[in-house]
Amino acid sequence: MKVLLLGIGNILFADEGVGVHFVNYISENYRFTHPLHSLDILDGGTLAQGLTPIIAKYDHLIVCDTVNAPGVSPGEVYFFDFDAAPAEIDWQGSAHEVEMLQTLTMMEMLGDRPKTFVLGVTPTVLEPMHLGLTEALGSAIPVMEQALINHLKQLGFQSERIANKPITSFYQDGITREVSVDENH
Repeated sequence: MKVLLLGIGNILFADEGVGVHFVNYISENYRFTHPLHSLDILDGGTLAQGLTPIIAKYDHLIVCDTVNAPGVSPGEVYFFDFDAAPAEIDWQGSAHEVEMLQTLTMMEMLGDRPKTFVLGVTPTVLEPMHLGLTEALGSAIPVMEQALINHLKQLGFQSERIANKPITSFYQDGITREVSVDENH
């Protein structure tokens, strides 16, 4: 069985980038092994429909993304089978979520969608040009991490923690830059 862990999101819109940051965090901090199955980890950004040919090659898909649910506090983590999504999940929260939903629905109609699970978290801030996560979403990362590890364990994967990089390192490194100042100007 080929398994894909897919992070979806726009890192330029604060919490909407959680899926991308999360899969990069998992990729850097863990090694997964299975005697028969393979696990690939992919930062899908906002590509959605452009990912169709890639997703179709897998038997099992785990999408990491933001999800919305009315009346739910920011940072609430959901892990569910795409075919049995909780009634309170609202896919209208951001443009890429709708596009990902449409992509998965289209793939289902064509018979190309792998067994799909969603590991989602409700966002706090979706602001343009804000790199990073809010405290509520940063605090949700360990819950997401445990849900993913448990799911992969159920599939027979062994996990080994190989580093302890904090989630903040995956967006702070990208926005920190050195500025040299020319004292003569």
